[in-house]
Amino acid sequence: MNVLLDNLDLYGRAFLGTIELFLVAAVGSLVLGAIVAAMRVSPVPILRTFGMLYVNLIRNTPLTLVLFFFAFAYPRLEIVDLSFFTRACIGLILYTAAFVCEVLRSGINTVPVGQAEASRALGFGFNQTLTTIVMPQAVRAVVPPLTNVQIALLKNTTIASGFSVFQAGGIYQELSENGYNVLVGLLWIALGFLILVVPLTLLQRNLDRRWSVAT
Repeated sequence: MNVLLDNLDLYGRAFLGTIELFLVAAVGSLVLGAIVAAMRVSPVPILRTFGMLYVNLIRNTPLTLVLFFFAFAYPRLEIVDLSFFTRACIGLILYTAAFVCEVLRSGINTVPVGQAEASRALGFGFNQTLTTIVMPQAVRAVVPPLTNVQIALLKNTTIASGFSVFQAGGIYQELSENGYNVLVGLLWIALGFLILVVPLTLLQRNLDRRWSVAT
């Protein structure tokens, strides 16, 4: 307990930093994933091709490599000067969006084709059909896997610790330098992640129970 109490400010900054990184990346990945999913089911061939290439490229690229690029390679390009935190958010968003896209696409495929055909017969365009008819039903069908993707994103923020975005690496170094038991310190970090993951799991179960689709 002394490890936590003596370094409460350090753990507090790390905890809040993780929440901030997760929230920004979660919202961004949901938005980008929905856009890419729309591309993948679009009637325009070039959009479908772009969506397919994006998903296949990102899903087969390790997250560590993505974050390494934004941490060390991006600054050398001298395009726009971004903070380290912003670059980490971009990396997590780009990576997670590919998985969000596939989850949403699988949900879209569960919606009967006849509903889209009926909406087009009523004069609805592709965008109207997707946003008002198909996507609301698809989201209900993919609540559990979509929440699992976000839980994975939360845990993936630890990878950013190696690039000094999440402070787990900083905690390890400071505890070691000050003579604290590092193993106990890491167990407190694990408890912090448990505190963050459990509410997401409970939310998933609640939404799944309320939005379950009758089969």
